[in-house]
Amino acid sequence: MQTKSIQSIIILGGGTAGWLAANHLAINLKPKEQHGIKITVIESPDTPTIGVGEGTVPLMRNTLKEFGISEEKFIKECDVSFKQGIQFDNWMKPVDGKMHSYYHPFDYPILDNDSVAAWLQNPVMPFAHAMSRQALLCDNHKSPKAITDPEFSGQAAYGYHLDAYKFSDLLKHHAIDNLGVEHLMAHIEDVTLSSDGTIDTLISLQGDVFKSDFYIDCSGFCSRLIGHALNVPFIGKSDVLFVDKALAIQVPHDNEMPELPSSTIATACDAGWIWDIALPTRRGIGHVFSSKHCSVDEAKATLANYLNKPVEEIQPRLIDMKIGHREKFWHKNCVAIGLSQGFVEPLEATGLLAFDATAKLLAKSFPTNTAQLAQAEKRYNNYVSGLWQGVINFIKMHYAVSDRDDTAFWRDNRDTASWPLELQEKLAHWRTHIPSLYDFERGFDAFRLENYLYVLYGMNFPTDIGDIAYRYQAPDIAQKQFGLIQRQAIQVADYLEDNLTVINKIKQFGLSKV
Repeated sequence: MQTKSIQSIIILGGGTAGWLAANHLAINLKPKEQHGIKITVIESPDTPTIGVGEGTVPLMRNTLKEFGISEEKFIKECDVSFKQGIQFDNWMKPVDGKMHSYYHPFDYPILDNDSVAAWLQNPVMPFAHAMSRQALLCDNHKSPKAITDPEFSGQAAYGYHLDAYKFSDLLKHHAIDNLGVEHLMAHIEDVTLSSDGTIDTLISLQGDVFKSDFYIDCSGFCSRLIGHALNVPFIGKSDVLFVDKALAIQVPHDNEMPELPSSTIATACDAGWIWDIALPTRRGIGHVFSSKHCSVDEAKATLANYLNKPVEEIQPRLIDMKIGHREKFWHKNCVAIGLSQGFVEPLEATGLLAFDATAKLLAKSFPTNTAQLAQAEKRYNNYVSGLWQGVINFIKMHYAVSDRDDTAFWRDNRDTASWPLELQEKLAHWRTHIPSLYDFERGFDAFRLENYLYVLYGMNFPTDIGDIAYRYQAPDIAQKQFGLIQRQAIQVADYLEDNLTVINKIKQFGLSKV
């Protein structure tokens, strides 16, 4: 086959995934330059976006900075508040009649095995409070940064809570206005293939024909290109992760000057859990649940109870979630990004994390000609497959290590038959050994050692190091470190203002660009 240079890309579908992909590709492939690659986004006027991915991890700061979008502009236009981690409520049985709660923060200053061993031998305070000053900041709804801190930097690691529709719109206008991405509105009705099985053209409902060298499927759960046209199988994971529906709603704050938690609140329920994200102007709340363990009406009643409202007063939007991922994510001249690639429940902000990471990977490794496609496809599929395996293991672990057995949902989740083999082996090993860097072999894992430690020991996972305690430094040294962390946390908390105050000051005065 004759080798041809790749000169054009069509992204089918907008939304957050499509416009993240467009920005990543445009930054790297330079469509405005003479020898750059042409990038076109085709959106359907008839297809609404899901619009509920409203939490990010700290990596989004790097992405925005790379795109050339100022943090000040982002905060002003996307109804942003700062996120310093996740607060997990009710994921374990109550202790002495009090609801169990723990943090998975973004900071991890001293997560070494000696410190973890010392905590295991004398857990006088919650794990996150011992290891990170960020837990105290979250307790007090503090901002991670001061108004004088430069853009994308602060006193603690942070991501964002945001309005998904406004964020998608910001990415869209930035790609079109500043990066040279072209934008068309058309509903694609048909896809034609070449004799070698690659995608040849897209045909709209009106009969317009669109042709490109390469295609990116951001068409959502319908997976118009990689699923329907190229017939790449979907690997369902509902036997591992049971949550498959969501009821989402937006509600106003209870008062005009609300306290903005600087963490996403994830509250476990009888058959799923509820997310609660506080933006400056409203709250975004949703109940994700397993349809095998709970009816929609029961889930709605649970959500209404959380909101402290009569069930007839709420009108949440029902979202059916297709849990799993494609067998391949790159096939011939097409890559899937976003919901067409895969999806699991939105615990730990996995949606935006996967969209962003896989779009960046594609942009950084994009081939220049058709002779490079096969090798690029192999590498990409290997990396992204590992990412999804890691995500599924990590999300499942939240359920697997819970001691809740009060409903069939929790009992089924604790059944080891529903655990991936890799997770089974790791949890067995971690009952006698503290997790270490050597337990994480994949270079493209979304969640690493620090994330696992916060969740495992936030949920009181029983690692018995009695026989090997001598391998670690004297516990009193680590205890002194814990004391230092606590003193630093108090100092930083006294210095920083609350989340909403800093957000309002940024909107009024801006941020330092230095």
